[in-house]
Amino acid sequence: MSKILQSLKLSLLNVGYAKLDPLWDYDDVISPFIRLYYITKGKAMIYHSNEAIELKPGHIYLIPSYTFGRYKCDVYHEQYYICCLEELKSGYSIFNFGSFDYDLEANPMDLYYFKRLLEINPNRQLENYNPKVYDNRPTLMDFEKKNEELSPSEFMETHAILEILLSRFIKDTNSLSVKNNVKKEFGMVLNYIHENLHESLTVSQLAEFCHLNTDYFSRIFNENFGMRPNKYIQSKRIERAQLLLLSTNNSLKQIAEKVGLENLSYFTRIFKSHTGKTPGSFREEQSKK
Repeated sequence: MSKILQSLKLSLLNVGYAKLDPLWDYDDVISPFIRLYYITKGKAMIYHSNEAIELKPGHIYLIPSYTFGRYKCDVYHEQYYICCLEELKSGYSIFNFGSFDYDLEANPMDLYYFKRLLEINPNRQLENYNPKVYDNRPTLMDFEKKNEELSPSEFMETHAILEILLSRFIKDTNSLSVKNNVKKEFGMVLNYIHENLHESLTVSQLAEFCHLNTDYFSRIFNENFGMRPNKYIQSKRIERAQLLLLSTNNSLKQIAEKVGLENLSYFTRIFKSHTGKTPGSFREEQSKK
């Protein structure tokens, strides 16, 4: 993984401090950038990657890019937050190459780095805390201009702090390797899938996205991810359905539609084949925990 990380570029989008109340309640959030939080007061909940995570003071949190989630604050909480873009030369995401923790007990240096990043990057706060306003792909020109306005030392320190904070969450690596002859678009296709799970996705459509022959695309996909594209898409639909069952009161029909499986009986059958339970049984069991 260390060789892969040599091409990692992290670009700061936003950094700030927020005092948030029950208006911080957002569903169906998926953003093309990383979020990092340091909680100082109160509590809230985030749901992503099939986990329900309580935001607690003295902890730091990671939400990977292109990760579908839900955010909810019932009373009040305060947080330092960072939003940053990640880019690898291959076009893949760093999150394709390893396992990450999402919730860590903070140490004194973590708080220092959040504060320091805000100190050298003033006026980079979010203007609106609703992810729906800013969760689409950012216009990089504006952010790049602000980053270029930093002095050389501030620019290098900003990048170093982002790397240090992100490194805290790396748990282990897997065996995924990227072949040199695979186009950059092939890495980006995973993000495309995650952004469009609610739509009809076909292998030919994904192959066209990568400018590849359908059969060749399917074979290379299988070599890189250990499964055919259709199976991967189906598994991600069910993962998202599990999160929606856990974190929302949406009906089964609404959830089926949100994950691109509009036929409820087909959705139920596929869900059970992946989890061993019907969607209704899964929700009932989760509600008792």
